[in-house]
Amino acid sequence: MSQANTARAHRVLVFTTPTCPWCNRAKSYLRSRGVAFKEVDVSRDARTANDLVRRTGQMGVPVIEIDGRPVVGFDQRQVDRLLGLGPARA
Repeated sequence: MSQANTARAHRVLVFTTPTCPWCNRAKSYLRSRGVAFKEVDVSRDARTANDLVRRTGQMGVPVIEIDGRPVVGFDQRQVDRLLGLGPARA
């Protein structure tokens, strides 16, 4: 199975806001690696935003949730590890 197919098998949510530059970088990176994800704009959903703070202890975005495990911020190494991806090629 290719890396992209492996990544697609995961449930990936990206919690964002429209003005977050790191959110855009995270989404762009996931797309470049062929990872399917669902984006959740927490600026439009107070209940989800509050739940995210409760679960992570953080108010910042992005939060990338992979199979129920949150990664706070855009930590590319952690994202790759949880998705089972090797290093990105230049």
